[in-house]
Amino acid sequence: MRDKLSGTIFLSKLITQYAHLHNRTLGSKAEGYIQQLGIKTGEWIESFYDEKGTHWTPDQYARVIVDLKNSIGGHFHITEVHEDRVIVKAEGCPFGEAVKDAPHLCMMTSSVFGGIASRRMGYGKVNLRKRIAVGDAGCEVAIYFQPTDEEEGIVYENIPITPEQGDPFIWEEETIKALGEELRKSDDMVMELVEELDRLRSEVEELKEKSSI
Repeated sequence: MRDKLSGTIFLSKLITQYAHLHNRTLGSKAEGYIQQLGIKTGEWIESFYDEKGTHWTPDQYARVIVDLKNSIGGHFHITEVHEDRVIVKAEGCPFGEAVKDAPHLCMMTSSVFGGIASRRMGYGKVNLRKRIAVGDAGCEVAIYFQPTDEEEGIVYENIPITPEQGDPFIWEEETIKALGEELRKSDDMVMELVEELDRLRSEVEELKEKSSI
């Protein structure tokens, strides 16, 4: 039985399909843009929990990242909390099954978790051990607060904090221009696909007319 259509399901599908198209256009660069968006988004989300610059304990950090994920439709829980690391798992992704259409959206989780760790704990190294997006039964994420060779991961450190009264979503002009150009390419591809569908539809109609003669 299919899930009942809802605004959340629709939005998740819309985002993942656009991300899929974006990935086709940009290739490996798409993850970089998702990463930057996640870092900015994470700082904005932090404002719902505490004042900027406040240091958190590992337990506070774990509770926040799980709460923020579950608040947007995920199914996360804490499995381990240590002084140097936190491990969380999930049985469901905020993007639902649609995330399988755009696995690089997992970079959003990495950069949100890593950015927050950098700002609140002084350092973050994130390893996405398991991912629903690539066929695993669930997600498992390890976040380290100190440099370690124990396992691989993406390092987040020295991430600037937006000044008071500032907006974390105000990006550097060069980044905006580059992203705008790449998004324009994505939009052009969409229009080409629409035109191709129209052409195919016309051909089908012509074939129908010919077969009815």
